[in-house]
Amino acid sequence: MRAMKHKTLATWLTFWGGPLGLHRFYLYGLSDTLAWLLPIPTALGVYGLERVQQMGQDDQLSWLLIPLLGFTIAGCALNAIVYGLMPTEKWNAKFNPQADAQAAAGQTHWGTVIGIAIALLVGTAVLMSSLAFSFQRYFEYQIETARQISQ
Repeated sequence: MRAMKHKTLATWLTFWGGPLGLHRFYLYGLSDTLAWLLPIPTALGVYGLERVQQMGQDDQLSWLLIPLLGFTIAGCALNAIVYGLMPTEKWNAKFNPQADAQAAAGQTHWGTVIGIAIALLVGTAVLMSSLAFSFQRYFEYQIETARQISQ
């Protein structure tokens, strides 16, 4: 018999450990390909942050890498919201098929609601920050290029 998959734990794992694929390992097991691939954009984004610290904000490669981290975090936050808002019957049918449709593992508790709220807050902030950083750097680069051409 498979262990029950708890919605609250999955919500929090998706929010905190999602960029490392922890929620996918919890829900789908070690054979899940996406769980093994999720750390790649996360690591590239962290590398982009390190490049900014070492080379400054003019490093163009970091402009591409940093949003990978932000979009991965925002995507995992969205996934945490989806898991947290999933109806009990649907959760249990998908992740606990051997259990009753109203089994406690799929029910929403205060911990789930708090996880959803925090994922919404942080996910939105990270997404907007990533977009702002990307667009700001892109337009500054365009202005600098235009300035160089005009001289």
